[in-house]
Amino acid sequence: MHVGVDSFVSTVTDPATERVVGAQERIEHLLAEIALADAAGLYSFGIGEHHREEYYDSAPPILLAAAAAQTSRIRLNSAVTVLSAADPVRVFQQFATLDLVSGGRIDLVVGRGSFTEAFPLFGLDLADYDSLFAEKLDLLLAIRESTHVTWSGRHRPALTGQGVYPRPVQDPLPIWVGVGGTPESFVRAGLLGLPLMVAIIGGEPRRFAPLVELYRRAGAEAGHSPDRLRVGLHVFGFVGDSVQSAADTIYPGWHEMFTKVSRERGFPPPSRAQFDLTSGPDGAFFLGDPDTVAGKLRRVSQQLGGLDRVSIQMTNTRLAHADLLRGIELLGTEVAPRVTDV
Repeated sequence: MHVGVDSFVSTVTDPATERVVGAQERIEHLLAEIALADAAGLYSFGIGEHHREEYYDSAPPILLAAAAAQTSRIRLNSAVTVLSAADPVRVFQQFATLDLVSGGRIDLVVGRGSFTEAFPLFGLDLADYDSLFAEKLDLLLAIRESTHVTWSGRHRPALTGQGVYPRPVQDPLPIWVGVGGTPESFVRAGLLGLPLMVAIIGGEPRRFAPLVELYRRAGAEAGHSPDRLRVGLHVFGFVGDSVQSAADTIYPGWHEMFTKVSRERGFPPPSRAQFDLTSGPDGAFFLGDPDTVAGKLRRVSQQLGGLDRVSIQMTNTRLAHADLLRGIELLGTEVAPRVTDV
Protein backbone atom coordinates (compact mmCIF):
# COMPACT_ATOMS: atom_id res chain seq x y z
CA MET A 1 0.00 0.00 0.00
CA HIS A 2 1.24 3.48 -0.90
CA VAL A 3 0.69 6.29 1.61
CA GLY A 4 0.38 9.98 0.86
CA VAL A 5 -1.08 13.29 2.02
CA ASP A 6 -3.88 15.42 0.61
CA SER A 7 -4.38 19.10 1.41
CA PHE A 8 -7.29 21.47 0.94
CA VAL A 9 -4.98 24.41 1.76
CA SER A 10 -7.39 25.84 4.28
CA THR A 11 -7.02 29.14 6.05
CA VAL A 12 -5.35 28.64 9.42
CA THR A 13 -5.58 30.43 12.75
CA ASP A 14 -2.43 29.78 14.77
CA PRO A 15 -3.71 28.14 17.97
CA ALA A 16 -0.96 29.67 20.12
CA THR A 17 -1.32 33.30 19.03
CA GLU A 18 -4.84 33.43 17.46
CA ARG A 19 -3.18 35.08 14.45
CA VAL A 20 -4.74 34.29 11.08
CA VAL A 21 -1.99 33.12 8.76
CA GLY A 22 -1.95 35.26 5.61
CA ALA A 23 -2.51 33.81 2.15
CA GLN A 24 1.09 34.19 0.97
CA GLU A 25 2.49 32.65 4.15
CA ARG A 26 -0.02 29.80 3.94
CA ILE A 27 1.16 28.95 0.42
CA GLU A 28 4.77 29.04 1.64
CA HIS A 29 3.77 26.61 4.38
CA LEU A 30 2.08 24.35 1.82
CA LEU A 31 5.23 24.12 -0.30
CA ALA A 32 7.27 23.33 2.81
CA GLU A 33 4.79 20.56 3.66
CA ILE A 34 5.18 19.03 0.21
CA ALA A 35 8.97 19.26 0.32
CA LEU A 36 8.95 17.45 3.68
CA ALA A 37 6.58 14.78 2.38
CA ASP A 38 9.04 14.20 -0.49
CA ALA A 39 12.01 13.99 1.90
CA ALA A 40 10.12 11.75 4.37
CA GLY A 41 9.47 9.12 1.70
CA LEU A 42 5.74 9.57 1.22
CA TYR A 43 4.36 8.31 -2.07
CA SER A 44 2.14 11.21 -3.06
CA PHE A 45 0.80 14.65 -2.22
CA GLY A 46 -2.55 15.87 -3.51
CA ILE A 47 -4.18 19.29 -3.61
CA GLY A 48 -7.94 19.77 -3.64
CA GLU A 49 -10.06 22.30 -5.50
CA HIS A 50 -12.48 24.62 -3.76
CA HIS A 51 -13.98 28.00 -4.56
CA ARG A 52 -14.70 29.15 -1.02
CA GLU A 53 -13.30 31.86 1.21
CA GLU A 54 -11.74 29.45 3.69
CA TYR A 55 -9.55 27.64 1.12
CA TYR A 56 -6.62 28.72 -1.05
CA ASP A 57 -6.79 25.84 -3.56
CA SER A 58 -8.97 27.29 -6.34
CA ALA A 59 -6.09 26.80 -8.86
CA PRO A 60 -4.49 23.41 -8.05
CA PRO A 61 -2.39 23.13 -11.25
CA ILE A 62 -0.45 26.27 -10.32
CA LEU A 63 0.23 24.99 -6.80
CA LEU A 64 1.21 21.58 -8.15
CA ALA A 65 3.58 23.17 -10.67
CA ALA A 66 5.33 25.04 -7.86
CA ALA A 67 5.57 21.78 -5.93
CA ALA A 68 6.89 19.88 -8.95
CA ALA A 69 9.71 22.38 -9.33
CA GLN A 70 10.75 21.89 -5.69
CA THR A 71 10.55 18.09 -5.43
CA SER A 72 12.21 15.18 -7.17
CA ARG A 73 10.50 11.92 -6.26
CA ILE A 74 7.00 12.29 -4.80
CA ARG A 75 3.97 11.86 -7.04
CA LEU A 76 1.62 14.85 -7.23
CA ASN A 77 -2.10 14.77 -7.85
CA SER A 78 -5.35 16.70 -7.75
CA ALA A 79 -7.74 15.81 -4.93
CA VAL A 80 -10.03 16.28 -6.82
CA THR A 81 -10.24 18.29 -10.02
CA VAL A 82 -13.89 19.39 -10.27
CA LEU A 83 -14.28 18.21 -13.85
CA SER A 84 -17.98 19.09 -14.03
CA ALA A 85 -17.10 22.80 -13.83
CA ALA A 86 -14.03 22.70 -16.09
CA ASP A 87 -13.18 22.43 -19.78
CA PRO A 88 -11.65 18.97 -20.35
CA VAL A 89 -9.35 20.38 -23.05
CA ARG A 90 -7.82 22.87 -20.62
CA VAL A 91 -7.67 20.27 -17.85
CA PHE A 92 -5.73 17.90 -20.08
CA GLN A 93 -3.39 20.65 -21.26
CA GLN A 94 -2.68 21.77 -17.69
CA PHE A 95 -1.99 18.30 -16.34
CA ALA A 96 -0.01 17.22 -19.39
CA THR A 97 2.17 20.29 -18.86
CA LEU A 98 2.46 19.42 -15.17
CA ASP A 99 3.56 15.94 -16.17
CA LEU A 100 6.32 17.47 -18.30
CA VAL A 101 7.41 19.82 -15.50
CA SER A 102 7.51 16.97 -12.97
CA GLY A 103 9.15 14.41 -15.21
CA GLY A 104 6.15 12.08 -15.23
CA ARG A 105 4.97 12.29 -11.60
CA ILE A 106 1.36 13.42 -12.07
CA ASP A 107 -1.95 11.70 -11.34
CA LEU A 108 -5.20 13.41 -12.33
CA VAL A 109 -8.07 12.60 -9.99
CA VAL A 110 -11.38 13.90 -11.32
CA GLY A 111 -14.73 14.17 -9.58
CA ARG A 112 -17.78 16.31 -9.01
CA GLY A 113 -16.66 17.81 -5.71
CA SER A 114 -18.43 17.87 -2.35
CA PHE A 115 -19.38 21.57 -2.53
CA THR A 116 -21.51 23.25 -5.19
CA GLU A 117 -20.03 26.78 -5.41
CA ALA A 118 -18.27 26.03 -8.71
CA PHE A 119 -21.56 25.63 -10.58
CA PRO A 120 -22.95 29.18 -10.27
CA LEU A 121 -19.41 30.60 -10.35
CA PHE A 122 -18.85 29.20 -13.84
CA GLY A 123 -22.41 29.66 -15.08
CA LEU A 124 -23.48 26.02 -14.82
CA ASP A 125 -26.83 24.55 -13.82
CA LEU A 126 -26.69 22.33 -10.73
CA ALA A 127 -29.49 20.28 -12.29
CA ASP A 128 -26.87 19.05 -14.79
CA TYR A 129 -24.65 17.79 -11.95
CA ASP A 130 -24.31 14.22 -13.23
CA SER A 131 -24.61 14.73 -16.99
CA LEU A 132 -21.88 17.39 -16.96
CA PHE A 133 -19.44 15.02 -15.28
CA ALA A 134 -20.27 12.01 -17.47
CA GLU A 135 -19.95 13.99 -20.69
CA LYS A 136 -16.75 15.78 -19.72
CA LEU A 137 -15.13 12.58 -18.51
CA ASP A 138 -15.93 11.04 -21.89
CA LEU A 139 -14.21 13.94 -23.66
CA LEU A 140 -11.22 13.87 -21.30
CA LEU A 141 -10.66 10.18 -22.02
CA ALA A 142 -10.99 10.81 -25.77
CA ILE A 143 -8.30 13.49 -25.54
CA ARG A 144 -6.05 11.13 -23.59
CA GLU A 145 -6.54 8.47 -26.24
CA SER A 146 -5.80 10.60 -29.30
CA THR A 147 -4.05 13.88 -30.07
CA HIS A 148 -6.64 14.81 -32.68
CA VAL A 149 -10.18 14.50 -31.37
CA THR A 150 -13.55 14.26 -33.06
CA TRP A 151 -16.26 14.53 -30.43
CA SER A 152 -19.65 16.11 -29.77
CA GLY A 153 -21.83 16.53 -26.71
CA ARG A 154 -24.56 18.64 -25.13
CA HIS A 155 -22.61 20.88 -22.78
CA ARG A 156 -19.61 21.90 -24.89
CA PRO A 157 -18.95 22.83 -28.53
CA ALA A 158 -17.88 19.90 -30.67
CA LEU A 159 -14.31 19.04 -31.65
CA THR A 160 -13.78 18.20 -35.30
CA GLY A 161 -10.26 16.85 -35.39
CA GLN A 162 -8.38 19.64 -33.59
CA GLY A 163 -5.13 18.70 -31.90
CA VAL A 164 -4.72 18.97 -28.13
CA TYR A 165 -1.19 19.78 -26.99
CA PRO A 166 1.17 19.19 -25.26
CA ARG A 167 1.19 15.46 -24.69
CA PRO A 168 2.34 14.17 -21.28
CA VAL A 169 5.42 12.13 -20.38
CA GLN A 170 3.24 9.28 -19.14
CA ASP A 171 1.29 7.49 -21.84
CA PRO A 172 -1.45 7.26 -20.85
CA LEU A 173 -1.69 10.05 -18.28
CA PRO A 174 -3.12 8.37 -15.14
CA ILE A 175 -6.74 9.44 -14.62
CA TRP A 176 -8.52 8.36 -11.44
CA VAL A 177 -12.23 8.80 -10.67
CA GLY A 178 -13.00 10.29 -7.27
CA VAL A 179 -16.27 9.03 -5.80
CA GLY A 180 -18.35 9.37 -2.64
CA GLY A 181 -21.07 6.87 -1.81
CA THR A 182 -23.17 6.68 -4.98
CA PRO A 183 -23.30 3.13 -6.45
CA GLU A 184 -23.66 4.49 -9.98
CA SER A 185 -20.31 6.28 -9.65
CA PHE A 186 -18.56 3.06 -8.62
CA VAL A 187 -20.11 1.17 -11.52
CA ARG A 188 -19.17 3.89 -14.03
CA ALA A 189 -15.51 3.81 -12.97
CA GLY A 190 -15.49 0.02 -13.21
CA LEU A 191 -17.06 -0.07 -16.67
CA LEU A 192 -14.46 2.44 -17.88
CA GLY A 193 -11.61 0.49 -16.29
CA LEU A 194 -10.38 3.56 -14.42
CA PRO A 195 -8.73 3.46 -10.99
CA LEU A 196 -10.99 4.53 -8.15
CA MET A 197 -10.36 7.07 -5.38
CA VAL A 198 -12.98 6.71 -2.64
CA ALA A 199 -13.53 9.75 -0.41
CA ILE A 200 -14.55 8.57 3.06
CA ILE A 201 -15.74 11.55 5.08
CA GLY A 202 -17.98 9.78 7.57
CA GLY A 203 -19.29 6.38 8.57
CA GLU A 204 -17.31 3.17 8.91
CA PRO A 205 -14.82 2.46 6.09
CA ARG A 206 -15.75 -1.23 6.08
CA ARG A 207 -19.27 -0.28 4.93
CA PHE A 208 -17.76 0.73 1.58
CA ALA A 209 -16.78 -2.89 0.89
CA PRO A 210 -19.96 -3.72 -1.12
CA LEU A 211 -19.43 -0.61 -3.28
CA VAL A 212 -15.80 -1.48 -3.92
CA GLU A 213 -16.85 -5.00 -4.83
CA LEU A 214 -19.50 -3.54 -7.16
CA TYR A 215 -16.74 -1.52 -8.86
CA ARG A 216 -14.50 -4.55 -9.29
CA ARG A 217 -17.34 -6.72 -10.57
CA ALA A 218 -18.43 -4.07 -13.10
CA GLY A 219 -14.84 -3.75 -14.30
CA ALA A 220 -14.38 -7.50 -14.64
CA GLU A 221 -17.66 -7.88 -16.54
CA ALA A 222 -16.50 -5.11 -18.89
CA GLY A 223 -13.35 -7.11 -19.61
CA HIS A 224 -10.82 -5.05 -17.67
CA SER A 225 -7.92 -6.85 -16.03
CA PRO A 226 -7.66 -6.71 -12.21
CA ASP A 227 -4.42 -4.69 -12.35
CA ARG A 228 -6.37 -1.80 -13.93
CA LEU A 229 -9.01 -1.82 -11.20
CA ARG A 230 -6.97 -0.14 -8.47
CA VAL A 231 -8.61 1.34 -5.38
CA GLY A 232 -7.40 4.24 -3.27
CA LEU A 233 -8.85 6.06 -0.28
CA HIS A 234 -8.98 9.76 0.56
CA VAL A 235 -9.55 10.05 4.30
CA PHE A 236 -9.24 12.58 7.10
CA GLY A 237 -6.56 11.95 9.70
CA PHE A 238 -3.50 13.00 11.64
CA VAL A 239 -0.46 11.32 13.18
CA GLY A 240 0.89 12.45 16.53
CA ASP A 241 3.37 11.19 19.08
CA SER A 242 0.50 9.68 21.07
CA VAL A 243 -3.18 8.95 20.51
CA GLN A 244 -4.22 11.57 23.05
CA SER A 245 -1.93 14.31 21.75
CA ALA A 246 -3.06 13.69 18.17
CA ALA A 247 -6.72 13.98 19.19
CA ASP A 248 -6.22 17.07 21.31
CA THR A 249 -4.20 18.77 18.56
CA ILE A 250 -6.78 18.17 15.86
CA TYR A 251 -10.09 18.50 17.70
CA PRO A 252 -10.40 22.34 17.90
CA GLY A 253 -10.01 22.78 14.15
CA TRP A 254 -12.20 19.76 13.42
CA HIS A 255 -14.96 21.22 15.58
CA GLU A 256 -14.67 24.63 13.94
CA MET A 257 -14.72 23.24 10.41
CA PHE A 258 -17.60 20.81 10.89
CA THR A 259 -19.63 23.33 12.87
CA LYS A 260 -19.58 25.60 9.83
CA VAL A 261 -20.43 22.82 7.38
CA SER A 262 -23.20 21.51 9.65
CA ARG A 263 -24.72 24.97 9.91
CA GLU A 264 -24.70 25.35 6.11
CA ARG A 265 -26.33 21.97 5.55
CA GLY A 266 -28.82 22.07 8.38
CA PHE A 267 -27.15 19.36 10.50
CA PRO A 268 -26.85 19.40 14.31
CA PRO A 269 -23.56 20.86 15.57
CA PRO A 270 -20.75 18.30 16.06
CA SER A 271 -19.66 17.15 19.50
CA ARG A 272 -16.50 15.77 21.09
CA ALA A 273 -18.28 12.43 21.47
CA GLN A 274 -18.83 12.31 17.70
CA PHE A 275 -15.19 13.19 17.12
CA ASP A 276 -14.01 10.43 19.44
CA LEU A 277 -16.31 7.93 17.73
CA THR A 278 -15.20 8.81 14.22
CA SER A 279 -11.56 8.68 15.39
CA GLY A 280 -11.98 5.24 16.95
CA PRO A 281 -11.02 1.82 15.56
CA ASP A 282 -13.99 1.61 13.17
CA GLY A 283 -14.45 5.31 12.38
CA ALA A 284 -13.66 7.28 9.25
CA PHE A 285 -10.89 9.37 10.85
CA PHE A 286 -7.37 7.89 10.75
CA LEU A 287 -5.92 9.46 13.87
CA GLY A 288 -3.41 8.47 16.53
CA ASP A 289 0.20 7.48 17.03
CA PRO A 290 2.08 5.66 14.23
CA ASP A 291 1.17 2.17 15.49
CA THR A 292 -2.53 3.04 15.73
CA VAL A 293 -2.72 4.63 12.28
CA ALA A 294 -0.70 1.85 10.63
CA GLY A 295 -2.87 -0.80 12.26
CA LYS A 296 -6.02 0.87 11.05
CA LEU A 297 -4.65 1.17 7.50
CA ARG A 298 -3.89 -2.56 7.48
CA ARG A 299 -7.31 -3.46 8.84
CA VAL A 300 -9.25 -1.28 6.42
CA SER A 301 -7.23 -2.53 3.46
CA GLN A 302 -8.19 -6.08 4.39
CA GLN A 303 -11.85 -5.11 4.83
CA LEU A 304 -11.94 -3.55 1.34
CA GLY A 305 -10.15 -6.37 -0.43
CA GLY A 306 -6.81 -4.57 -0.84
CA LEU A 307 -5.86 -0.96 -1.48
CA ASP A 308 -3.36 0.56 -3.88
CA ARG A 309 -2.98 3.77 -1.88
CA VAL A 310 -4.35 5.89 0.95
CA SER A 311 -4.10 9.69 1.06
CA ILE A 312 -4.64 11.25 4.46
CA GLN A 313 -6.16 14.73 4.38
CA MET A 314 -4.67 16.73 7.25
CA THR A 315 -6.21 20.14 6.52
CA ASN A 316 -7.27 21.77 9.78
CA THR A 317 -8.17 25.36 10.47
CA ARG A 318 -6.43 25.49 13.86
CA LEU A 319 -3.36 23.32 13.27
CA ALA A 320 0.02 24.96 13.84
CA HIS A 321 2.44 24.63 10.94
CA ALA A 322 5.02 22.90 13.15
CA ASP A 323 2.46 20.32 14.27
CA LEU A 324 1.45 19.61 10.68
CA LEU A 325 5.08 19.14 9.68
CA ARG A 326 5.53 16.71 12.57
CA GLY A 327 2.44 14.79 11.43
CA ILE A 328 3.79 14.52 7.88
CA GLU A 329 7.18 13.38 9.15
CA LEU A 330 5.65 10.66 11.31
CA LEU A 331 3.40 9.51 8.47
CA GLY A 332 6.37 9.17 6.12
CA THR A 333 9.00 7.75 8.45
CA GLU A 334 6.92 5.71 10.91
CA VAL A 335 3.56 4.80 9.34
CA ALA A 336 4.33 4.21 5.66
CA PRO A 337 7.13 1.67 6.30
CA ARG A 338 4.72 -0.38 8.43
CA VAL A 339 2.24 -0.87 5.56
CA THR A 340 4.43 -1.26 2.47
CA ASP A 341 3.76 -5.01 2.39
CA VAL A 342 -0.03 -4.67 2.57
